[in-house]
Amino acid sequence: MTVKSILDSKGTDVATVEPTTDIASAVSLLAAHNIGALIVIDTNQQVAGIISERDVIREMADRGVEALRLAVRDVMTPEPVTCSRRDTISTVMELMTAGRFRHLPVVERGQLIGIISIGDVVKHRLHEIESETATLRDYIRNA
Repeated sequence: MTVKSILDSKGTDVATVEPTTDIASAVSLLAAHNIGALIVIDTNQQVAGIISERDVIREMADRGVEALRLAVRDVMTPEPVTCSRRDTISTVMELMTAGRFRHLPVVERGQLIGIISIGDVVKHRLHEIESETATLRDYIRNA
């Protein structure tokens, strides 16, 4: 299975933010969309970075409430690891595990086309396992 199968079921909408947006506004967007990360888009509509709840929390631990006044570019992870819709679920799981991150922008030909989270990957994998189990049960029942 590939990233395309996840995007086909969840859609390709991605919440984005500009590098100059303040952290307080980014946090509001995270809460409004009930998501854990925003993709940072530059003036050429290219992925410039990613900012997650974890990034915000770490900055607040260092600076307190003052962190909310910083620009996203000061806190984001620049040049995040990305994947394409042709990548396998196994590849994505390895990337997320090795990099210790939970969100992965999906980029093709330099354009952002989606985002997947570890939750999306787990949900998809569970569905896959349930389907395999049902197939095996049917096989055994009819053997």
